Amino acid sequence: MGDGLIKEPEEKSFALPVDSEHKATVFPILSVAPPHMLAFHLTWLQFFCCFVSSFATPPLLPVIRDNLNMTATDIGNAGIASVSGAVFARIAMGTACDLVGPRLASASLTLLTAPAVFCTSITDSALGFLLARFFTGFSLATFVSTQFWMSSMFSPPVVGTANGLAGGWGNMGGGAAQLIMPLVYDLIVRIGATSFTAWRIAFFIPGLFQTMTAFAVMIFGQDLPDGNFQRLEKSGDKHKDKFSKVIYHGLKNYRGWITALCYGYCFGVELTIDNVIAQYFYDRFDLNLHTAGTIAATFGLANFFARPGGGALSDFIGRRFGMRGRLWVWWTVQTLGGVTCIILGRMSSIGPSIAVMIAFSIFVQSACGLCFGVVPFISRRALGVISGMTGGGGNVGAIITQLIFFKGSRYSTQLGLTYMGMMIVACTIMIATIYFPMWGGMLCSPKLNFTEQDYYMAEWSEEEKQNGFHQSSLKFADNSESERGTKMATATTPNEEAISSRV
Repeated sequence: MGDGLIKEPEEKSFALPVDSEHKATVFPILSVAPPHMLAFHLTWLQFFCCFVSSFATPPLLPVIRDNLNMTATDIGNAGIASVSGAVFARIAMGTACDLVGPRLASASLTLLTAPAVFCTSITDSALGFLLARFFTGFSLATFVSTQFWMSSMFSPPVVGTANGLAGGWGNMGGGAAQLIMPLVYDLIVRIGATSFTAWRIAFFIPGLFQTMTAFAVMIFGQDLPDGNFQRLEKSGDKHKDKFSKVIYHGLKNYRGWITALCYGYCFGVELTIDNVIAQYFYDRFDLNLHTAGTIAATFGLANFFARPGGGALSDFIGRRFGMRGRLWVWWTVQTLGGVTCIILGRMSSIGPSIAVMIAFSIFVQSACGLCFGVVPFISRRALGVISGMTGGGGNVGAIITQLIFFKGSRYSTQLGLTYMGMMIVACTIMIATIYFPMWGGMLCSPKLNFTEQDYYMAEWSEEEKQNGFHQSSLKFADNSESERGTKMATATTPNEEAISSRV
């Protein structure tokens, strides 16, 4: 061992049972026990508020477009702007999480974007409206810190559930905004404000809550089970990794590019629907603003159980059938999401349209949870970069679908929905190309005698291993052996001599 050997963190007791990395091996959802469950509740609530802020506009668009004299093209451009800023912000957030930790990274971004929410209330042109939505949309990058944080706090057997619940309850903010904003608007109008003043005042509500949750994360959050990044690096309990190394190992792993593409056609589609569905029901079925918003809210509110259900399903299938099972169920559910989207675009009456929309929302949001049941296993060293790439891919998918199908008047909204469903089905096929040599893929068996240690140790040079920088990856590799599944008998468990030779 070299002189730079990383010290083992001192043994400490936790309220929950933990593995060798001190990650929780159970997920008691009603608990707020620090640091694991407290981090869960802080991060989903912060992300929820950011989501409400980012999608506070769509349910009020019929009023805002009249006040600002916006055309269909103006509205389409603003919708694209609301998700485009977060593309690079999510990639940057992933890297920031790897380097400074999720607590500081997420709280800082949430505070920096809160002023854009408040500024929405003073916009007086289509351009100003577009810019406000663009900068507010940066806050959606807190999704990456949410997933990174949960992957750092919870062990492989329950990480899909933790990621699914944190992401799903956060995404629920898109549906909550469809309910909250019309109610706040109506209340302000009843107090005596004009309609063109009421929508502006309403934006102070999401801005205020976004700011409050940022301070809560900063004050009460903790990066890792053993403490915050800065303290652990100063004490020598954690290796301070190099920016170039983290980026390199993230970008070179093709699996991260595939998850980015496929996430673009589950979460990206969800973002697109959040932007268009209220106006679609308002215009197509001649509904009032509140009714259209309530119907649209059911799409986003399905995240309360759909995305968490996808994460839990990924963990359940993973325990029985390993990583290959996780991949198969992800492909199946996301493909069904594409099929129901096609059907939604062909519906012509309101009752069946609502029913199909709910089915579509369940499938597409479950697919999001299933995706992030796979992401934590792609790279241990560059977890944040892979999470950021995948999250950014979601926003790219939203940009592409809105540019092609929902910008201007080239396609009707219903025809755009049909074509978008076809694109979901086509792009989801790429899940079949994800292959882990120690676990296999959808269509291929694992490589004989290739172990989890072989895979995760490949991210470290011999010199880094001699200095002990690889210890956290080694522990993660050991804990990830559960991904072989109880039904897989082809993978070989490394013997003690093989493991010790890698230490």
